[in-house]
Amino acid sequence: MTTGCGGMQHDGYTVRDLQFWKIVIGLGLASTFIFASMYGIQPLLPLFTNEFGISISYASTAMSMTTIGLIIGLVVLGFFSDRNGRNMYIYLSLIGSVIPFLLIANTDSFLFIVILRFIQGFALAGVPAAALAYISEEIQKQFTSLATALYISFNGIGGMLGRFMTGFISEHSSWQVSLYILSVFGTLLFIILLLTLPKSRNFVPSDTPFAIDIEGIVFHLKNPSLLVVFGLGIALQLSFTGVWTYLPFHLIEPPYSLSLETISYFYLAYGFGIVGAPLAGWFAGKFGLRNVRRVGVILLSLGFGMTMLLPLANIIIGLCVASLGFFIAHSLTAASVSKEATHHKGSASSLYLVSYYIGVAMGSTFLSPLYESLGWSGLIAFTAVLPIVYVGMIRFRRMKKS
Repeated sequence: MTTGCGGMQHDGYTVRDLQFWKIVIGLGLASTFIFASMYGIQPLLPLFTNEFGISISYASTAMSMTTIGLIIGLVVLGFFSDRNGRNMYIYLSLIGSVIPFLLIANTDSFLFIVILRFIQGFALAGVPAAALAYISEEIQKQFTSLATALYISFNGIGGMLGRFMTGFISEHSSWQVSLYILSVFGTLLFIILLLTLPKSRNFVPSDTPFAIDIEGIVFHLKNPSLLVVFGLGIALQLSFTGVWTYLPFHLIEPPYSLSLETISYFYLAYGFGIVGAPLAGWFAGKFGLRNVRRVGVILLSLGFGMTMLLPLANIIIGLCVASLGFFIAHSLTAASVSKEATHHKGSASSLYLVSYYIGVAMGSTFLSPLYESLGWSGLIAFTAVLPIVYVGMIRFRRMKKS
């Protein structure tokens, strides 16, 4: 046995160990809070336009600036986590994400909210930057895939619950109260993980110079196959985030004129995506990754197209179909990264995460001129066609090469 950061190394925890479940549930709940914090602001954007007297484009920066902070945080905190350990960055991420909420709820300046959301985005990155590496180090290899799948499923739960909770509570009380409740949740999680999350036993500090890490990133950016995958990640997330960001603006206006509470229930359609990832893995094993991924993209685009029809039932069904399709396509796109990367697989996965969140940022703010000028139909026409066109271009490129 060799010595890691936390003492003597071990073979890793198994499902029979209590520590395995402490890690999976603890990190899963932390991930739930992180994604609830990130996306919980989304239903509040129409309230911000009214309360602060700002445009839809400006309001959407409360989402996009958080994402930009997260992208920077993934790179910076991932680098330091490889050198200083995992636990500390998980704890700091939780408490660092709570404090901005308390400040946001007590300010009357939207510019200050945007700045705080950028800082919060950076802090949010601590959990995703450290969690998967922590799992791979502390869980026995044959159970790593199970632990990872369970952890990722909490991501979708967090995104869904965050959107639903803030919209529902804001309608019955105020948006400030919804942020206070998120803060309490985050604080409780911080205390629970501080007391229960097992300390790293297999962590070995990296002594790789920063320049080598940069070389790995440059290496991937010169790989055309990986660039195609990164681009698909951007296209998928840009479309998906764009629809969910402007959905409240669409439904709050005539002919629907729905309350924020009612709109918050639409976000439960996101739950169909939670079953999408495990289904995708099962079907990909039977029918091939690319074939199943294409089906996911078709479902995504078809679902978005259905939301152009006037009846609310069509919008609900369309959002459910689109969520299922997105998570199928996204999970298989993420899985293809390790297949396309011949070296530096860790940095390749990090780059995919970065591209994924670039799509979130673009979908949050870049589509606002399209929505403001062409409305919901224009937005849906673009977001439904983009993934189909991109996948078609990939297929054409492969046929041309062969």
